[in-house]
Parts: sequence; C-alpha cells; structure tokens
Amino acid sequence: MNVLITAVLLLASMNTFALTAEAIVTRANQAVYYPGTDGKADVKMVITDADGGKRIRKFRILRLNTGGGTQKFYLYFKAPADVRRQVFMVWKKVRPGQNDNRWLFLPALSLVKPIAPSDKRTSFVGSDFVYEDVSGRALWEDKHELIGETGRHYLIKNTPRNPRAVKFSTYTVTIDKATFLPVKAEYLDKDGKPFRRVRALEIKRIQGYPTVVKARVDDLARGTHTTNTFSNIKYNNGLKEMIFTERFLRRPPREATR
Repeated sequence: MNVLITAVLLLASMNTFALTAEAIVTRANQAVYYPGTDGKADVKMVITDADGGKRIRKFRILRLNTGGGTQKFYLYFKAPADVRRQVFMVWKKVRPGQNDNRWLFLPALSLVKPIAPSDKRTSFVGSDFVYEDVSGRALWEDKHELIGETGRHYLIKNTPRNPRAVKFSTYTVTIDKATFLPVKAEYLDKDGKPFRRVRALEIKRIQGYPTVVKARVDDLARGTHTTNTFSNIKYNNGLKEMIFTERFLRRPPREATR
C-alpha cells in the first residue's frame, strides 16, 4: 500500500513539473480568448480620471474563431453620442512575425482608419485599456518564465522579444490553476517600476466556460483606471464570417445592434 501511495504521489509530482511556462500561457490564452466557436457580450466601460470624474462607454463585442488560432473581432459602440456607431475590428494572426489587422470606423467623418501595428498599445477609445487588450497579445512576442506557484496560482514572467516596440520592460501574470484564467497582470516600466495593473474582478461559469465578467486596469503613473463589466454573454452563436468585413464597418449587422 505504501508503495502504491508513493507511486501515485510521484506521478502527480511529475505531471505538475511537466507543465512548462509555455504550456501554461498557451492554456491561459485559450481560456481567455477561445471559449466556444464564437462569443458575444455587451460591455459597459467606466473610465475614471485622477480626480474621480467618470466617462461611460457602451458597446457590443463579437468574436469568431476562424481556424488555426486565428480570430476576428467586431466591436460596435452604442453610447455615448460622441462614439455611437463607431466600430473597431480586428483580424488576429498567430504566426511569428505576422501583425494583426485592425480598423476603426469613425462615423462622424465616414472614415475607415487602419490602425498601424505600432499603435496597438495606444489608448483604446480614451480608456486605460489599449487596442492590444481586445484580442490579446501574441504569445510569440514574449519569452515566458515560470517564476513561482502556490496551491492556487502560477506566476509567469513575460519579457518582450522586441523591447523597443513596447513601453514596458517585463510583465508578470498570475494564472488561476483551476480555470487557467489570468487574474492579475502587473507591468514594469523601463526603470523597473510598476506602471500598469490589470485584474479580473469577477469570474463566472457561463455555458460551462469560466468567464471574466468584470475587469479593471489601473494606470499607476497617472492615477486613472477603467472598469469593463460584461453582460448578456453567450457562446456558440453561429456567427458568420461575412460580418467581420469592411462592408459591415459602415453598416453594422443586426448581431451587433440588437
């Protein structure tokens, strides 16, 4: 009996150590961005400035998995009036060296504006989130290192392979072992000081998928923060790929508006 128990414990230990940093971040990426064949949700964004003043954005997000890890995202803004009918669209690539395609439709100007790869870490519609946060940062852009773990979490240090392309030197992500959802990410600037923090404030299981339903990002340097609250979340909607084309930037589909 003692031999059997020892063997079981040894096997469990081997399985734990077999989970590399690359495997952990891959599973975390899947948990956050790939549940179901597609997904949709309504989002209420609250932007809080350093003096406590608040601005609110409301939009719907549609997401479609298109095979091989590629995805397409469509965000349609419903409020307030200054951003209403604005659309942000992403075609996400996954191969090393490939850049995502991003477009922004500005209805007031009737203008479709491509977003350059160099702008993907700029402010998303005036919030503390950045454009890259919508579809996620490509795994190949960073080196990943497992620097610690507890009974509940993995701690992964991520170092950019091209440090000149980003403002941060490293960022550390805390990943829940049970769900593989990242629950916190802390970014260090070039001087090694914390300047940005992203947290999952609330998680629920929806259609069997662990899902972040409330998230917050803090700009520690400016003293501002933004909170996103997700509602009406649904997976496996049967979304069509034709929705995620330039044609529907100017004329949003009913899946985005209703």
